[in-house]
Parts: sequence; C-alpha cells; structure tokens
Amino acid sequence: MNDVTTAKAGGTSLPPTRERLIRAAAGLFRNKGYSGTGLAELLAEAGAPKGSLYHHFPSGKSDLALAAADWASGQMLLLIDASFAPAPTFREGAKTVCYKLAKLFDKQGKWSGCPVSATLFEGPENEAFHQHAAHLFEGWITETTRHARRLGLPEPEARAAAENFYILLQGGWQLARVRRDSDVIRGLYLQMQKNN
Repeated sequence: MNDVTTAKAGGTSLPPTRERLIRAAAGLFRNKGYSGTGLAELLAEAGAPKGSLYHHFPSGKSDLALAAADWASGQMLLLIDASFAPAPTFREGAKTVCYKLAKLFDKQGKWSGCPVSATLFEGPENEAFHQHAAHLFEGWITETTRHARRLGLPEPEARAAAENFYILLQGGWQLARVRRDSDVIRGLYLQMQKNN
C-alpha cells in the first residue's frame, strides 16, 4: 500500500485535480476521520481551487469520501495480492500482509486508521456509507478467500479463514493506533497460529 499523501512538485508533474482531491482526502480521513477534516484543509492539502471539489464531486465531501475509500481500498487490494500471490501457505500470506502494514506504520510515522473505516464509519450516520464500506470489506474478504482456495483451503474453510483474518486485523489495527506500536500488527500472525 502506498502512502496516501498528495504528490509534490519537484521534477514531476502533479496528478490531475480529481486524483489529488481523492488522495488528499484518503490521507486526511485516515488520519483525522471524516468529521475531523474540513473542506478548506482538504482543498489546501490537494492544492485545488474551491470550485474543483463540486466540479468533480457534485455532492461534495460525501461523494469525495466514497471515492477516497474506493482508492484506499484499491491500495489494500494491491497489498493483499502482493502478499498472498507468492505465499506458499495462507498463513504466510497473512503474515506478509501484517508485516507490510506494520512496515507502512513505521515508514509513515503516522498511526492512521483503517482507510475504509476511518473514512466511512467516522462520518455521519449514513446508510450509503455503511453499505459502501460493507461492499469494500467484502472485496478484501473475497480476494483473500480466492487466495486461500488457491493455497489449498477448501470452502467454507477458505472464507472463514479470510473473515477471521480481517476480524483480527481490524482489532489489531485499532490497538496498534492506541499503543503507537506496529508490533501489535506483526503479532497478529502469532495469534492466527493459536487459533488454527
């Protein structure tokens, strides 16, 4: 998973405004939550003029939140695939996911929340947000289940292993944030061994 900050000028051109808005929102929502992020702050982080938000996202912040969650979820799907594709076993793939997330915590020096839950659960009580979050989490579970089956786990054990992994991961993510300790995420692998 890549850092979700906006691209900076310095020899390379900036991404288009829509992409800058999405990446800025993904980073700010992860770090501050939906409700804790103001529009002025978001526009400044993206380096975008005020009218551009509503040009690209007619419903404003809520449309942008959905797009930011999609983008961040896509980054997580890339991490899942990169972790499980070369793995010889489901446990090794899960261990790699944990280690990559822990490394990301260490590299960024930020104790950010899960990109989907920080964006869509910390926002207003919004049924569309909840349904969208369910859809995105289902995508993570489906992709992980596909790898579990490929690695020899039969159905329904493959799906159960994927669901249990994300249940542990979400709890571990929160505890790592509270403790500011990436070893919590690394330790999830050991917890998985105890449960299997």
